[in-house]
Amino acid sequence: MDILFAQIQADLRSNDALRQSGALLQALQQSAAGRDISVIAKTAVDEIVCAPASAVCKKLAFDLIRSSRLTSDLWDTVCTGIKTDLDFPDPDVTAAAVNILAAIPSYRLAKLITDCNKEITICFDSPSDNLRFSITETLGCVLARDDLVTLCENNVSLLDRVSSWWKRIGANMLDRSDAVSKVAFESVGKLFKEFESKKMSRLAGDKLVDSENSVAIRSNWVSFMVDFVWKKRNSLMSRSLILPVESFRATVFPLVYAVKAVASGSVEAIRKLSMSSSRGANDSALSVSTNAEKFGGVSDVVLHLAPFLESLDPALIFEVGINMLFLADVPGGKPEWASASIIAILTLWDRQEFSSARESIVRAVVTNLHLLDLSMQALLFKRLLLMVRNLRAESDRMHALACICRTALVVDLFGKESVRRGQKPLAGTDIVSLFEDVRIKEDLHTATSKSLFREELVASLVESCFQLSLPLPEQRNSCMESRVIGALAYGTGYGALNWTGPALEVVEVCRPCVKWDCEGRTYAIDCYLKLLVRLCHIYDTRGGVKRVKDGASQDQILNETRLQNLQRELVRDLRQINTPRICARLIWALAEHIDLEGLDPLLADDPDDPLNIIVSKIHKVLFNIDASATSTNRLEEVQAVLLSAQRLGSRNSRAGQLLSKELEEFRNGALADSVNKHQCRLILQRIKYAAGHAESRWAGVSDAKGDYPFSHHKLTVQFYEVSAAQDRKLEGLVHKAILELWRPDPSELAILLSKNIDSMLLKVPPSACTLTGSSDPCYVEAYHLTDPTDGRVTLHLKVLNLTELELNRVDIRVGLTGALYFMDGSPQAVRQLPNLVSQDPVLSSVTVGISHFERCSLWVQVLYYPFYGTAYVDNEGDYAEEDAPIMRQRQSSKLELGGPVILRCQPYKIPLTELLLPHKISPVEYFRLWPSLPAIVEYTGTYTYEGSGFKATAAQQSGYSPFLSGLKSLASKPFHQVCFHIIRTVAGFQLCFAAKTWHGGFLGMMVFGASEVSRNVDLGDETTTMICKFVVRASDASITKEVESDLQGWLDDLTDGGVEYMAEDEVKASAAERLRISMERIALLKAAKPRPESDESEEEGDEEEQVEDNEMEDEGKKKKKKKRKEKRDGDEEDEKTKGPSTLSKLTAEEAEHRALQSAVLQEWHMLCKERDTKIY
Repeated sequence: MDILFAQIQADLRSNDALRQSGALLQALQQSAAGRDISVIAKTAVDEIVCAPASAVCKKLAFDLIRSSRLTSDLWDTVCTGIKTDLDFPDPDVTAAAVNILAAIPSYRLAKLITDCNKEITICFDSPSDNLRFSITETLGCVLARDDLVTLCENNVSLLDRVSSWWKRIGANMLDRSDAVSKVAFESVGKLFKEFESKKMSRLAGDKLVDSENSVAIRSNWVSFMVDFVWKKRNSLMSRSLILPVESFRATVFPLVYAVKAVASGSVEAIRKLSMSSSRGANDSALSVSTNAEKFGGVSDVVLHLAPFLESLDPALIFEVGINMLFLADVPGGKPEWASASIIAILTLWDRQEFSSARESIVRAVVTNLHLLDLSMQALLFKRLLLMVRNLRAESDRMHALACICRTALVVDLFGKESVRRGQKPLAGTDIVSLFEDVRIKEDLHTATSKSLFREELVASLVESCFQLSLPLPEQRNSCMESRVIGALAYGTGYGALNWTGPALEVVEVCRPCVKWDCEGRTYAIDCYLKLLVRLCHIYDTRGGVKRVKDGASQDQILNETRLQNLQRELVRDLRQINTPRICARLIWALAEHIDLEGLDPLLADDPDDPLNIIVSKIHKVLFNIDASATSTNRLEEVQAVLLSAQRLGSRNSRAGQLLSKELEEFRNGALADSVNKHQCRLILQRIKYAAGHAESRWAGVSDAKGDYPFSHHKLTVQFYEVSAAQDRKLEGLVHKAILELWRPDPSELAILLSKNIDSMLLKVPPSACTLTGSSDPCYVEAYHLTDPTDGRVTLHLKVLNLTELELNRVDIRVGLTGALYFMDGSPQAVRQLPNLVSQDPVLSSVTVGISHFERCSLWVQVLYYPFYGTAYVDNEGDYAEEDAPIMRQRQSSKLELGGPVILRCQPYKIPLTELLLPHKISPVEYFRLWPSLPAIVEYTGTYTYEGSGFKATAAQQSGYSPFLSGLKSLASKPFHQVCFHIIRTVAGFQLCFAAKTWHGGFLGMMVFGASEVSRNVDLGDETTTMICKFVVRASDASITKEVESDLQGWLDDLTDGGVEYMAEDEVKASAAERLRISMERIALLKAAKPRPESDESEEEGDEEEQVEDNEMEDEGKKKKKKKRKEKRDGDEEDEKTKGPSTLSKLTAEEAEHRALQSAVLQEWHMLCKERDTKIY
């Protein structure tokens, strides 16, 4: 290998262009093989980049530079070579130099562009098509990035140059060369896409904070380009038609984006963001465009694109179809535009050359289904359902399922509401018809299946129904969301219970799921039963079908009748249950809501009677001796059927008789433990009381609650079971897809466009941390930004030269510890900052990745060269040349003066909380999941707060509890607050938080607080100590291990230093000290009271002392004294029982517990009085 590298270097040093190009190709092959070619790269920089060479060699050398890592000195050499090549007579050499601009580091790019702005501007006017192509392509990639926008924010002259270059790029869309015109269209498209998504900036490793100026700068460029395309749209469409067919695809998006921005009015909001006063006249001229002109412009673009839907190029068909759907969404868009596009896109499904993009096809179609008319949606629904069934990627499949389920609800609601308003009914728009495909029905009715698709379908349908039951979100500016929300509002009529119609059809369609054998998975069936219980509770099915004279409508009567029939079918399905866990859950769902009074009394002895079936299944669950921990949960199931038996027996006399027999048998059997026996006795007494007092029964015994207290989450020992893991994964996928579709978080750009650049919505850069000391010659401060999506952290440094000298060279070295790594795999990063002027701040940044959840630190070193680049002059004496020792001394002094001074900074620690993300979860699911988390760590922390005085009064008046002051910073941390309970009477609380790591691990945290009054009082404010018990549970032991490794550091990350860690020994010692002080005070109180004087007691005390002194007497005397002592003890006990006593037999813990109970009850009654609620 060394011989090969030596040969390549020798060829590079030759002046033969053929040998140099061959050597560069060999070096690129070695780089592609993963070998380190830094030595060859240095030679290529010296011999090719900085020396005259052919255009081919220059281009290959720049490709070699892109594939290798260069030092700061080499980058200086490369920039010098680029400056030389930009003035080179050969345009091909200049084009090669222009191409490398995109690879220049951002900290060197600004100076290079500023120095070479004239040469770059001249390239746009070059007669060479290749050079114009290169400058347009390169600047289109570079000028749209975040880092350059930030550079323009701090440099007005650079901003003017970049703005003028964007105008030249826009003008190049009409260039005579097809290649230049195509790349200009692509560059404008990149600008628009970067404004929406910042994709290129993320790929470049930039994660910058948008300030108000940077948003205004980018908005100014975008608004100018939108205006330019709108004015020149006819010329641009004509120019695109004469391009080669393979180049036409690049022209589609810029045209569509600009036309839609004008037609939808979003360009007006972009102009407001740009805050440009110089273009007020142009803005006013453009703003007077009528709606007819806007619609005409959209129609022209649609007519321009429509013929290409029949192209032979699949990529062109897809691009044109997507963008026509984009235009169909504007106000006034026609459904025919969307239907033609969707039909064209669906033809690509069976194309072999487009088979790898099936996920993109389905996503494009299902996302825009709302643009079609009702009949078209119904026709496409079944085909789309089968297409989604065959998708491989889980995220795409779940997103498509969520869209399809929402479409099914919209079509059903819209069709029924249209019929209700007198329109002609449209066949096939109800949910039953939409899911009647043979393969889908076969999936639903088959007991066993290896595919998870049917479980995903049922869960998505049910969760969509629950989302429909919630208030619809506020309509935003997005036409897509407005159309969907409008259709749902039209279908439901803004009625609170109109969502139950399609939900009832969903329950009927998914009824076979209770008979599935899912290999232990229960999430989909639990979702189904939860919706069933909700509907039964809403319609009150236990009371029978309502009548017209009771005020029921025809729809309500029909729905209640269908629900009653569904309950009877589910009772018959109890005999075919294949998942043992589901049997008890289905009994629970039916027992509380089934209409027992409506059963035929003549069929009481029929085995097919619903009540007899339920009682037989209860018997089977109670006497199941084959229960195993993996297939069933006997404790849970027995409790469920016992409660179901209590509800059934309390409501119906025949059910009470049948269940009393079963409970007596179970109670007397060997399968019931002591708890179950006592519970059976209590249930039997309630059933007996209800049977004997039919007219005066307490309503609370048989009142329907409408809850479904079951979950797929299992015990701790079963946390790593396969079925439980699959259930948790499916739940996460379904919830994420449903929430992203129904309740999407608006993007930052959407917020800015809707709120007209409210400065409060812009990100505020985090506070910087100083890394150097007060007396150091260089001042360094840093802050970091995180990107959880890509798993990156960017450290931003500001270096300030505090000396009076100009430092010609300063190197910043950054090392890593923990889970951090550099993107290129290097062990450390080096940033060279030349020419640091005194008191002039210089910015630099480093981006690193995070591999797993672990404490991380970045170690910064500053190497500055005080005399770098200065010549050493000695005028003190003149020495002869032959004086060798003096000469060696002078040479060594030159070396010493040129060496660096190393300044080691303190490490920059990444807070462990930065590696977390908020995880939204309901309190019910949180407390169900909590016991199943295997890893746990507990610790105690303390802080002080003002219990009374001015500060506490001000906090209470502002609605903030003063005793939570130490934990107020938790609101800004990446935790989702699940719930909280505050006991104000004793200043105690319980807080519950949920989060997930960047890599998917779950972390739950509970904080319990109890306050104590401190003994020190300062300026009238009573300071009180709050003792907090932190309990952290996680899905993986590695998470709690990192937390436990530095508890004080974790508390500092959580509370910003507001809580101090307290070791367990200190906690116990503090508790013992408090108990000792309390006992001393009690003793002092007792001593202060007068003791009752009694001669008999004193005599008995003397006798007792005498008895204790004469312990060595004979046995007869001992027996007498023992009898006398027992007699005296008995008299003392009599006295204690007769008279009152001030001593308490309660321990300190019991007394504290009773005091806490009384405080909670007192607060509960006070809150109930405030809310005017009743307590039963």
